[in-house]
Amino acid sequence: MEEFDTARTRKSLFEALLDARDRFGRNKVALEDLERQPITFGRLVLGSLVLGRKLAGLTQDRETVGVLLPNVQAIAVTLFGLNVFGRVPAFLNFTAGIKNLKAACEVAGIRTIVTSRRFVEQGKLDDIVEQLGEGRRILWLEDVRGALTSFDKLRGVWDSWRARAVHARARVAPDDPAVVLFTSGTEGTPKGVVLSNANLVANAYQVKALAGDILTPDDVFFDPLPIFHSFGLTAGLLTAVLNGMKSVLYPSPLHYRQIPKLIAGTRPTFMLGTDTFLQGYARAAGENDLASVRYVIAGAERVKDETRALWAKHGAVILEGYGATECSPVISVSLPDRNRPGSVGPLLPGIEWRLDPVEGIHEGGRLHVRGPNVMKGYLDPAAPGHVIPPPAGWHDTGDIVTVDDGILTIRGRAKRFAKIGGEMVSLAAIESMIQALWPDCNHVVVALPDPRKGEQLVLVTDKPDTDQDVLRAHAQQQGFPELWVPKAILVSGIPVLGSGKIDYPATVEMARRLQAML
Repeated sequence: MEEFDTARTRKSLFEALLDARDRFGRNKVALEDLERQPITFGRLVLGSLVLGRKLAGLTQDRETVGVLLPNVQAIAVTLFGLNVFGRVPAFLNFTAGIKNLKAACEVAGIRTIVTSRRFVEQGKLDDIVEQLGEGRRILWLEDVRGALTSFDKLRGVWDSWRARAVHARARVAPDDPAVVLFTSGTEGTPKGVVLSNANLVANAYQVKALAGDILTPDDVFFDPLPIFHSFGLTAGLLTAVLNGMKSVLYPSPLHYRQIPKLIAGTRPTFMLGTDTFLQGYARAAGENDLASVRYVIAGAERVKDETRALWAKHGAVILEGYGATECSPVISVSLPDRNRPGSVGPLLPGIEWRLDPVEGIHEGGRLHVRGPNVMKGYLDPAAPGHVIPPPAGWHDTGDIVTVDDGILTIRGRAKRFAKIGGEMVSLAAIESMIQALWPDCNHVVVALPDPRKGEQLVLVTDKPDTDQDVLRAHAQQQGFPELWVPKAILVSGIPVLGSGKIDYPATVEMARRLQAML
């Protein structure tokens, strides 16, 4: 593990990009996407200055600007370009539906949205953009680029040689907001999370400090996870670029057949994904498509043993990590020599932690963390522009964890424990038991109200031929009490969010409806 110096994180995102450019060279490749036209650190800085100055002329100082773009080079240029001139990008989740998108725009006070005609047409988002455009200005990147003059481009070249002085005029402080992200809503209505410049820079540097032995400037990250999700933004883009590595961006994690082919072409050494997506890539890949990948960084949901075995056949090791949007997001990540399946590795350097006891839970406690990567706070829905900071800097993750020899293991969300017959039951533990029995399918256990026992357990699964007796016998063999065995099984597809996480509220609602019908 490298030494982590918090003082190094006291800079803006654009300053951190300039530091990477100066350290690793203007001609080193920083980004690539499905168009296969890589851009260097020098070109990334130049593009950010040119686009950023144009967007600055169309927006207000310190304005929060909505960004509705896929994972292509333009989203990175837009991020750094807005940061240069003191604007704050709010990344909008285009898979969230119009209701959530409107709510996000309201709570963040978004008056301007940057998007692309090509993206809107290909994604069939015309209706959504039309509705978001009511009372807001839509800036089309194609029009902004089309308005660039020869003078704008020449000025950009001049600016790139004095980039620090140009950026200094915007007076962007380390603790100023850098981005607004919206939580995925796994537990309800999405919240607006404000992350500072120092938060994001710190998290990129913390990951490098922890995993410095396996990360080199020659490594290449493959990032198919959307940048509106913090895992895709920090782990996939910023950790790579701010530490001098190349990030290959891909616009949709759902393209199971295309992604292995692009991996074969771009030869990344690190792959990012969630369990659901990683299974799809490994199954669809040809024999040598994934040969360049040494390590897979997995997060957002628990990794199944079957997924590890699939990637092992391609020669890659899965390193499971853990994070929260509010923590920029990485809190811990496994290392090759500290890689216990089922755990999520040691905490990043610079993070303080504590476990608060939870009534009825005898192993572990509720994890609270504090450190340079913990958010500025949540946007206050009742007072636009106001940020509610975490109490004394501590973020309550809402997760029940154990810590053994410095390694974190997630026992489940506090909200994913059910009280049955007076006993607290972990839904995640039951899911793991069922996954071991039927490893090729996906399973979610939900708790529904029960007039006699308080709550009852229902298994939602995409396995068509489930057998209650087989499940009961397996549970007994594994030492699970009868109380922990789901009393009902509903066969259905399982709702998934755009980030790759299971959509628990939607699954619970679906289970309620299916049970009522039955």
